[in-house]
Order: sequence, then structure tokens, then C-alpha cells
Amino acid sequence: MALHLNDKLVVAISSRALFDFEEENRIFDAKDPLPYMQLQQERLHVPAKPGVAFPLVRKLLAFNTAQARRVEVVILSRNDPVSALRIFHSAQDAGLPLERGVFTQGRDPFKYLRPLGAHLFLSANEDDVSEALALGFPAARVLTQSVAAGDNYPDELRIAFDGDAVLFSDEAERVYQAEGLAAFQTHEITKAALPLSGGPFKPLLAALHQLQQQADVSGMRLRTALVTARSAPAHERAINTLMKWNLAVDEAMFLGGLEKGPFLREFEPDFFFDDQTGHVDSAARHVPAGHVRSGISNPLRRAPEAPVEVPR
Repeated sequence: MALHLNDKLVVAISSRALFDFEEENRIFDAKDPLPYMQLQQERLHVPAKPGVAFPLVRKLLAFNTAQARRVEVVILSRNDPVSALRIFHSAQDAGLPLERGVFTQGRDPFKYLRPLGAHLFLSANEDDVSEALALGFPAARVLTQSVAAGDNYPDELRIAFDGDAVLFSDEAERVYQAEGLAAFQTHEITKAALPLSGGPFKPLLAALHQLQQQADVSGMRLRTALVTARSAPAHERAINTLMKWNLAVDEAMFLGGLEKGPFLREFEPDFFFDDQTGHVDSAARHVPAGHVRSGISNPLRRAPEAPVEVPR
């Protein structure tokens, strides 16, 4: 019987999101990748330093035990196969049990998200992230300058999400941008009982919720948070939407336009996802953050194809 990943939380991640390859990346030239490849080969046995998403991956893999493998992390990279050796050597040196990787030597890697059934794609390449979102996969551009994750919760994976255009559709955000705050509040009050459509990261929240509900012997816990610029009374529709989806978050912050960064600093997520560049930049000064190029604030560069059905 062929192996499959249908029963697992699948995360695809680029090498620059997992490891600090910023120095190497500065000499990368798509027209002449040889100098980059040679540098990686010279450093084949030099372990790469952890990147922004390294703590996230380490905690995700900690959910796996000898009895049950619930999470699969796959390297999905534009690197060449030779550079893949350094990536796997670095993972082994860091104690990350990574087994799978796809290396495309400069070609588009996002097309492999479909056979992987990925619930999340993290990359430092904005174009790859945009294409992944257009295909219907939760994806975010990792801000490589983000502050490293804290270490106060070694046995708890913490993930925070923005609401509109991330967990939810951008329906309400479109009203806000077109007609202002008063119209937005009226719109959300009158539709408080009507659930919002799902945004690009609803499949990830659903997969995390499923992981959270499973009996666990790994000793790891999971905590999620909704961190949104919404405030009362617009908070009601967001909560009702999650209830109608039969999903939940552990914490909800309705900040009414307050800067998100200081609140995220206190929550200490291993990663935060937001569609607004201002909020992402604020967050990155305190925690690992990723930009979700979705919704009216971030028009995609091409028309999206029909969304794929992502395993829940």
C-alpha cells in the first residue's frame, strides 16, 4: 500500500524560512546560480544557523512520538539537490527529524503543494507565496528580520492569527475600506449571526484544531489566538463565525486599531500571520511573523485557479 500524508498536519517550508541563509542569498543570481551553489557546497558540513521558523518547526515535530506521527514537515525549496545536502545535514545537526524534501533548482516549487496536501507553506519568496495562495493553500511570506521566538513555553506550540482576510474572508474589510468605520460597524452588527466565509488560513486552523483535540502522549500542547483590529460590537460576528465552523481559539484580542506588536510580545507566539504589512512589521519587532498576501489590501498578481480541497 502506498504511503500518504492524509492523516497528518503537513507543513511545507523553504530553506530560508527554516535556516538563516541570508548571507548566502545575497550572492544568489537566478541567471547565474553557480556561485551560490559553490558556496553552499563549500559549507556542506557547516551547520546553518536557525531561521525565523525554526522554533515553530521544532515544536511541530515534537508532537510526533514512536506511537503516532501527527505532523509532517517537508522542505520545499528552489535550491539545487547539492545544496539539499547542507540543508539536511543542518537539520540533522539541530536534531530535527526531517525526512522529505523537494528541491527544484530555481524552478517554481509551489506546484508540489498539491500532492503534499499541505496545510501551510512558509517561504521567504513573495512570488511563491502569492502563487500558493492563488492555488488555495494557506501560505505566508516569512519576514526573515523577525525577532526570534521566545523560550518561555518549551512544551507549548503557540500560533496567532489575524481575522479578516486571514482566518475569515475580506468581506468586512472591503466595506471598511470603501465606506469607513461607521459603515463597517453597521454591516457587522446587522450580519452578526451570519458567519463569514472562510479565509485562506481556515484550513490551517481546522488542522490545528484537529491536532489539539487528539489524545496526546508527546507532552506537547497547542494554544491559538485571534489577534484582530476589530472591536465591540464587531467582535460578535467573528466569535459566531468560529462557533458555526465548530472551531475555536484559546485567546481572542479585539484591539480596536491598537498596535498588535506589544500584545503579541506578551502572548509570545511561535508564529503570527497577518495580511496587513503595517501589522506584520509591528509584530516582527517582537515575534516571528509572516505576511499573508490576501484580500483587498493585497490583490493577487493573477487570477486564482479553482481552490484545491485540502485535507482536514
